Amino acid sequence: MRIGTFKKIRQQSLALVILLAAIPPAHGIPAFARKYGLPCSACHEAWPMLNNFGQTFKDNGYQLGNGRDAPIYHEPAYWPIMFRTIPLWHRENNSRQAVDMVAGSGGSGLVESSVTTSGFDLGGLDVITAGTLYQNISFFIQPFIGNNSISLSQAWVRFDQLAGSRWLNFKMGRFELDEPISQERSLTLNNTGGLYQTYFFTPPGDNNFFAGIGFPQIGVELLGHSENDATRYSVAVVSNSNGAGGAPANGAYDVYANFNQSFEASWFGRQQVGVYGYFGKSPTFFQTQGGTQLPGTGMGNRGFYRVGAYGHWYVNKADFYTFFMHGYDNVFLGNSVPSNQPFSLPLGAAGPSWNGGFVEGHYNPNPRWILIGRYELNRMSRQAHPGIPSNSGNFDTWTAGYRWYPIMSPRAGLAWLQEYSRISNAGAAPLSGKDDVHSSYLMGFDFDF
Repeated sequence: MRIGTFKKIRQQSLALVILLAAIPPAHGIPAFARKYGLPCSACHEAWPMLNNFGQTFKDNGYQLGNGRDAPIYHEPAYWPIMFRTIPLWHRENNSRQAVDMVAGSGGSGLVESSVTTSGFDLGGLDVITAGTLYQNISFFIQPFIGNNSISLSQAWVRFDQLAGSRWLNFKMGRFELDEPISQERSLTLNNTGGLYQTYFFTPPGDNNFFAGIGFPQIGVELLGHSENDATRYSVAVVSNSNGAGGAPANGAYDVYANFNQSFEASWFGRQQVGVYGYFGKSPTFFQTQGGTQLPGTGMGNRGFYRVGAYGHWYVNKADFYTFFMHGYDNVFLGNSVPSNQPFSLPLGAAGPSWNGGFVEGHYNPNPRWILIGRYELNRMSRQAHPGIPSNSGNFDTWTAGYRWYPIMSPRAGLAWLQEYSRISNAGAAPLSGKDDVHSSYLMGFDFDF
């Protein structure tokens, strides 16, 4: 199969990736507050971000364990559905966009120019229904309605406390991986800083079908925890489809594991540390028919992994996330070369590797305010071949903002937010090869019911 054909396939899969990436985090569910008569702050440090009680409630299968969690005890008027949307205004700037030398002239040559856009917008509509089908059987369904699309972000069923043990809970469907720090619950929403860039990073020139641990995956998960939720584990086996239905890659499977431990520190409260790893294989070429790729026929699988450690630290009214990732892709993936054409590898080709991470801080002066700051970076430690500049793929991202919650009730929630983010991509300017800088500013209302 021609490399160009594979790149076209890769672009089609990335279209799905971009669509999924546009989904805003959406896991603050007032339906649970309505069911149990609790305020949103019972489960959320600042929704949608969970506190310790909220994480324990989630790990227990959305059950309080009071003997009345099953649907037969619900009030007839109880409706376990949430709607969430975000009317907003935003401004986007690209410092080195390639544009025609004379606007509207077509073939007059290209120059780099700063390009700015702004306007009012909507963050789409999240619809979530979740809860219990019966005692110790929980579910979660999340359709997302975008401006021009409808997708099913997550849909799973989980069987809790198998054999009467908290250590044995089984989930099947499309679900968010048990990430160290949840992408789905990110407090920032702007186009530059709304994603944890490290979760989705792919090296320059790489064609790995897998696009990051931040995307929901399709498969099964075994997870468990201690009675106080201080010790947790999760092991998932997922299709190597990057979360897409229809098995578009092939029949291989990836494995993800996460282990964490919490402990009490004098004067500071509960702290958490953990380790994680994603280990998989990705096809390097596909069978074709008349030159057209056949979905699900990926061949020449080659390995990759993402491993790292993290922590969540509390200091009075402040808390901090620290996150580290080391990534590696096989030499054929890193160079976009089919594994049945080793002669096509550039001289000096190698499997690319890199290190990335972030520090994110929150400060809660009171339950209705949270200040947010994040610094994220990535550094390539080895490029796929000597022809790629050593700093290509490196980036630095700064994000700052706040959320104010004038309304927090068991019926609904409303947040006013403002945030600014700036990312500098080393050597990524399309013509000059200089650093390319993107920035985003967003303000709006994030509300759910």
